[in-house]
Amino acid sequence: MSIQTQSTPNPSSVMFYPGKPVMDVGSADFPNSRSAINSPLAKAIYEIDGINRVFFGSDFFTITKSDDASWEFLEPEIFAAIMDFYSSGEPLFLDSKTAAAKDTAISEDDSDIVAMIKELLETRIRPAVQDDGGDIEYRGFDEETGIVKLTMQGACSGCPSSSVTLKSGIENMLMHYVPEVKAVEQELDAGDEDDAALASQME
Repeated sequence: MSIQTQSTPNPSSVMFYPGKPVMDVGSADFPNSRSAINSPLAKAIYEIDGINRVFFGSDFFTITKSDDASWEFLEPEIFAAIMDFYSSGEPLFLDSKTAAAKDTAISEDDSDIVAMIKELLETRIRPAVQDDGGDIEYRGFDEETGIVKLTMQGACSGCPSSSVTLKSGIENMLMHYVPEVKAVEQELDAGDEDDAALASQME
């Protein structure tokens, strides 16, 4: 098994390509070790010292390290964890419902505006973000304020350029194609909120 690596705009994140499909549908983000309990592979990677975040894409894994950890020492252990997983025959998720989550699936209850936002996110924005080892998760649209809520995942979470991506890239595209959209805001998940709180305490 040959695993390839690729750098991302986030210096703390690296993409690992196992040469096999990873996610059949969507993506999966594990912002902390607690969230990895349903995935044997994510759990195994979190057992390596210095891992801050694990993300599964269509054909890659994005691993984010802590600031004081070194890729020189982490990469061999990550390679071993990925190879052990594929040779074990274990499922990617213990609960198949986790893999079926699809935030941009258009439902009958969606308005025309929400359906257009979801379609743009899925067809135009998500592929570009995944090329950088991350993903976006749609969290909602407030029709009164015109604000779209998104969560940045994988390499995009905590990346110095993620706010630029959010405003200059995603916001501009959505506002261009959907005039009802007035702004795009990032919504932090529980793991990111913990990190942000810790960072503010250390300042």
